[in-house]
Amino acid sequence: MKSFFERTFSWLDERFKLNNFVYFFTKKAVPVHKHSIWYYFGGVTLFFFIIQVVTGILLLFYYKASAELAFESIQYIMTKVEFGWLIRSIHSWAANLFILSAFIHMFSVLFEKAYRKPRELTWITGAIMFFMALGFGFSGYLLPWNELAFFATKVGSDIAGAIPIIGEPIKVFMRGGDEVSGATLSRLFGFHVALLPGIFTVLLVIHLLFVQVQGMSEPLGLKTKKAIPFFPNFVLRDLLLWLIMLNILAVLAVFFPSELGHKADPFASSPAGIKPEWYYLFMYQSLKYFPAHIFFVEGETAGVLLFSAAGIFWMLIPFWDKKSSRGEKNLLINYFGLFAIIFIIILTILGWLS
Repeated sequence: MKSFFERTFSWLDERFKLNNFVYFFTKKAVPVHKHSIWYYFGGVTLFFFIIQVVTGILLLFYYKASAELAFESIQYIMTKVEFGWLIRSIHSWAANLFILSAFIHMFSVLFEKAYRKPRELTWITGAIMFFMALGFGFSGYLLPWNELAFFATKVGSDIAGAIPIIGEPIKVFMRGGDEVSGATLSRLFGFHVALLPGIFTVLLVIHLLFVQVQGMSEPLGLKTKKAIPFFPNFVLRDLLLWLIMLNILAVLAVFFPSELGHKADPFASSPAGIKPEWYYLFMYQSLKYFPAHIFFVEGETAGVLLFSAAGIFWMLIPFWDKKSSRGEKNLLINYFGLFAIIFIIILTILGWLS
């Protein structure tokens, strides 16, 4: 006699042809080589995004998106709601680990040349999602409505406003007016919990479909081709790493809980030592080294334009790296990626110490 699970599967299979999916995943294979560890960071990034969504929904039950109540609602979550402090701390730490794992995943794809033909669109969707992850960080930073978040958001939107022609309209659109106010909080709240997650989820589904259809990329010059089944071998290893990351996240959330600080006062002066989150720190520190003017352009404007051009240049790597598209190694890309890593690390440390 069939078990309940078997009967349920047969009932669904009769209607949705689930056996086709089962056949696909059991026949799908993942290459095995000395760099296979980097395959898992895409899954780790997905894991932290799921944690973000789940904890974010739980926080929404109590959060009030207004300048009058936002700080107090977070205070209530941390002091009155059972395990509320833990959920908020997990949400905060998962955001940082989400961006860190996305950094690692993106650079591993770069060094392994996994963006080469026919995976150009996989790289582009991944790059867009990475930039959106940075947008998650910016839009969510103001939501506690504390003084650090308030003035950091003011500085960040001022930097965006330095872009020629479109900068000022972007700044006004982000703030919901000329100044950072309750309207800014409401607007960034909408971005953080609705607009960005919706677009990100669509891109994520497309990105995962691309990966499943095209398979995992193999490093250039791989001679001995070995593989393991995607299901259950690779999936179980992926889940084991998820479990390890969950433990790391729990330790960080419990022993280094998120602080709330003081409520924002728009009329107060900016406190000393205001800095952006660590993933923006290298850009923030870089802008300090630009002179006041470069020819007829303000230094800050030139810096913002340079980083914008670098982002576009980065996203279009598959189309200008012609050697990789022909299956040839291009060490210039490796040097470029190595320079980017060193630049980010050094400027982040300098920004942290300054």
